[in-house]
Amino acid sequence: MTSYRVRARSLPRWVVVGLLVGAIPGAQACSPAEGDDGDTSQSAQAQTGARVVNVEVADVALGEFTDFIRVTGEVEAFHDVTIAAEESGRIAAFLVEKGQRVARGQALARLEDQLLKAQAAEARASAQLAQEQYERQRQLWEEEKIGTEIAYLQAKYQAEQAAARLAQLDERLARTVIAAPVAGVFDEKYLEEGEMAAVGAPVARVVATSRVKIAAGVPERFARSVRVGSPAQIWFDIFPGREFEGSIGYVGSSVDPGNRTFPIEIVMNNPDRVVKPHMVANVRVQSERLANVIVVPQEVVLRAADGYKVFVATERDGAWFAVARSVQLGGSAANRTVIVDGLAVGDRLITLGHQQVDDGSRIRIVNDDQSMTEGS
Repeated sequence: MTSYRVRARSLPRWVVVGLLVGAIPGAQACSPAEGDDGDTSQSAQAQTGARVVNVEVADVALGEFTDFIRVTGEVEAFHDVTIAAEESGRIAAFLVEKGQRVARGQALARLEDQLLKAQAAEARASAQLAQEQYERQRQLWEEEKIGTEIAYLQAKYQAEQAAARLAQLDERLARTVIAAPVAGVFDEKYLEEGEMAAVGAPVARVVATSRVKIAAGVPERFARSVRVGSPAQIWFDIFPGREFEGSIGYVGSSVDPGNRTFPIEIVMNNPDRVVKPHMVANVRVQSERLANVIVVPQEVVLRAADGYKVFVATERDGAWFAVARSVQLGGSAANRTVIVDGLAVGDRLITLGHQQVDDGSRIRIVNDDQSMTEGS
């Protein structure tokens, strides 16, 4: 029997390598490196295992702070005068129209005065006669030594009495004209022409509103802070966006036992007279002005379990971390708060991103160095 021997043909090298690799258990093909095009900060986070928060900071510095007291008050006319008759008589005429502006001393109404005019004329004649008799008696007594001293004195005093009666009637006659004691607006009349006016009866009312007063009550705890002359800001709900300025013109000397407030009056110019008496006013009164204090934006102060806290940036081993600081607050106004304790000049206060960090969080400061001064 004839036998044949088969000779193996030479295989390509890459086939041999592939067969060898396939024959190795658990062998896997290599894949491209992951993250070649990933974010650099994510790579750093993967290497460190911590999240890095971008924040902005400001250097703590000393500044000024003005504190205010907010109260609600009611507008009053600077002068609101009810004018009464000083003489009795019938109203002869009103000399101005209701609603008309009047000057101080301007006549508003006139009473009938015929009887007083007649009495004044009689008194004038009597006064002239008494004066002439006195002059003749004086010449006789002083120059010629005729008569008696008693006759001389009687003539003198009779002349003085007659002159005084004339002056009295002239004054009563003048009071038949009812005049405005202050400049303002003739706002109301209580009698009509032809009606009788009795002494002391209201006849007219004049209201001065070119300047107004705002009466308000301030809690007693601010008694040491409110002073005459302190500035005040006023605004009204019916005038949105418009602010008025005034100053304290009066501070009460006693506290109301019912509501524990003391009265104040704020004086305000009202040249266009848009503010009317009895309007409700919102008032902000300056209570104190502090210098060389630490003032921070109100939004950076966060409530904590035991009070309030802020975050400051602290550097350790070349890295920045957020550190919580417990703070004690002072007054607050216009979104600014005084820090009484817990911060020092030079601390780097986190002003943006403070709500995204915890105590010890890694941070990256993204803004240039800034100093927190007044108004920041």
